[in-house]
Amino acid sequence: MSQPRPADQGAESDRRSELIIEGLHAEVAGREILRGIDLRIRSGEVHAVMGPNGSGKSTLSHVLLGRPGYRVTGGRVTLDGVDLLDLPTWQRAQAGLFLAMQYPIEVPGVSLADVLAESLRAGGRDPAEVPALVGAEAARVGFDERFLSRPLNVDLSGGERKRNETVQLGVLRPRFAVLDEIDSGLDVDALRAVARRIEAATTEMGLGVLAITHYTRLLSELRPDHTHVLSRGRIVVSGGPELADELELTGYAGWAEEEEVVGAQAGAGGPSRLAGPAGSAGLAGSAGLAGSAGAGPPVRPEIDDPFGGPAGAGPGR
Repeated sequence: MSQPRPADQGAESDRRSELIIEGLHAEVAGREILRGIDLRIRSGEVHAVMGPNGSGKSTLSHVLLGRPGYRVTGGRVTLDGVDLLDLPTWQRAQAGLFLAMQYPIEVPGVSLADVLAESLRAGGRDPAEVPALVGAEAARVGFDERFLSRPLNVDLSGGERKRNETVQLGVLRPRFAVLDEIDSGLDVDALRAVARRIEAATTEMGLGVLAITHYTRLLSELRPDHTHVLSRGRIVVSGGPELADELELTGYAGWAEEEEVVGAQAGAGGPSRLAGPAGSAGLAGSAGLAGSAGAGPPVRPEIDDPFGGPAGAGPGR
């Protein structure tokens, strides 16, 4: 595995940020899934979260972005002092949090350019920049230009969808990216292209990364500064990149308990959906289409489902 980046590299001087997760507890359908997560991620750092199936890894990503059906029962999550748990998904995205979905969905009738233009406009950036930025980012990850004019993810393979997510990340320039098994469905070439682009972002724009993965193949290109093992909703051990190498040899048997946590998707009622038009709840996987400027903060945790709920219905994830 590659060695971790030197300590003096990483965040740009004007983009030093910190994502702090403290004592995070969350449940689904009355069953506790997260049982006290503590993490501190700084600009330019890569934190890998590994663990057996059903340990709560994807639940962590859903809770961070505010997926409905997940009830936070304790703890807090802050990004540069802003309490994210009090915000709807689109405002968490505008605060600088990005989710690369494990299963990016198709969005018929909405182009990638439309999504990014609305997101940039909501963040006070010029949407006229989108064509040039998308072209440059697509070239970096080998995303075929033919796909840029299609509705978002329509008729794309799993690997192309992951490249598409990475293009969005590069254009939107979030402060922190949560990667929910971004390596799943990728062949060797696509994995290398996606991982290297995200790795480069840690130095080019100070991106902090929380990479959820089962396999060390991602971490050979996206070099972790810290590796954490999640089991039964708790981080049971943390270490450097060498911990991931150890897990590749030994597996999780030493850390998994007899009764693993039930998978969160089953508890949350299965596949989720995308919220309706731009200006409602936004795309969690695209770092948030902005909501309307006058929308007030909802009462925690009853927020519109960014994947499909009261705000509107879309294709299932």
